[in-house]
Amino acid sequence: MRPAWVEVDLDSVRSNVRATLGVLRRSTQLLAVVKADAYGHGAVPVARAAVEAGATWLGVALAEEALQLRAAGVGVPVLVFGYSAPEAVVEGACQRVSFTVFSAGSLQAAVEASSRSPVGVAVHLKVDTGMTRVGFAPEEAAEVADRIVATPGLHLEGVYTHFASADTDRSFTLSQLRQFLAVVEALRARGHHVPFVHAANTAATFTLPASHLDLVRVGIALYGLSPGVPTPGLRPAMRVVARAVQVRRVPEGTPVSYGASYRTSRATTIVTVPVGYGDGIPRNLSNRGFASLRGHRVRYAGAVCMDFLMLDAGDLEVEEGEAVELVGPAAPAEELASLCGTIPYEIVTRLGPRLPRVYRGPSPRV
Repeated sequence: MRPAWVEVDLDSVRSNVRATLGVLRRSTQLLAVVKADAYGHGAVPVARAAVEAGATWLGVALAEEALQLRAAGVGVPVLVFGYSAPEAVVEGACQRVSFTVFSAGSLQAAVEASSRSPVGVAVHLKVDTGMTRVGFAPEEAAEVADRIVATPGLHLEGVYTHFASADTDRSFTLSQLRQFLAVVEALRARGHHVPFVHAANTAATFTLPASHLDLVRVGIALYGLSPGVPTPGLRPAMRVVARAVQVRRVPEGTPVSYGASYRTSRATTIVTVPVGYGDGIPRNLSNRGFASLRGHRVRYAGAVCMDFLMLDAGDLEVEEGEAVELVGPAAPAEELASLCGTIPYEIVTRLGPRLPRVYRGPSPRV
């Protein structure tokens, strides 16, 4: 096996689910967001662990992701956030997958699917209250809901919105929540009973209890990573580990990697590990990133290559085959993201399939 891998601690996932449930009122359910292969952690094992710990819903971006969960025997409700073609909606609906309608096109796809599905189609109406990404305008929501309930085979299972700045702008988030609750009241006034009303993402879950409603959609906190607000009690679930494949002592002035952008300032030890941007390590961590080796932070030396990166280990005594932590508790995704001018979500989700996933903790039974 390649001497580089991603370790995922499923006990940490379970612990993070329980910590999140601890901030919710008893009547609020937890939807665990496992899209993008569970943010690079592995959709099926993470989904099973999350459900085992108390999540009652799962959320994905694509119908294909939902069907992957069903094929693995995961049976809890699954909501697809993104667009799905009519044939995908039919296939998913037959396996008790719910779909989002957020535009004329997505609504039409659901309508077409409802006429072909033997079990009907459950949909959640998405309302745009300020994200300006996908969703019907608040003033359109009632008419869309009318059409849904008037269409044979369509079931209005939920209505939701998405906060744009829950981690940075409480005032704007409260404004979005007020708009959304006004829409919900308008739907109820027209006689629409909607079983699941939801708005909170991870940041709002931890900072805005008024937004919890029937369901919260939690992603990044499941993996023990920061959504940009305090989240006490969470544990990082991922470590990216590689073994040193070459260790060299080099003199002062030695150039390292493409372009010779790094030259050693003194005699030092250069450690090469077999992971690079082909595996999802950002190339703009070149000369800026760090890893953990023997309990010490060591700096990236030179440009990150497709299949390798080099580390300046100074005077540490290092042997070939030693493990280096590239992402994890000692090399936090949040800090690496900050060096790249991005967010920790991107650091973990971009880790590619060339890095095998190794799971720690008891295997989920769900």
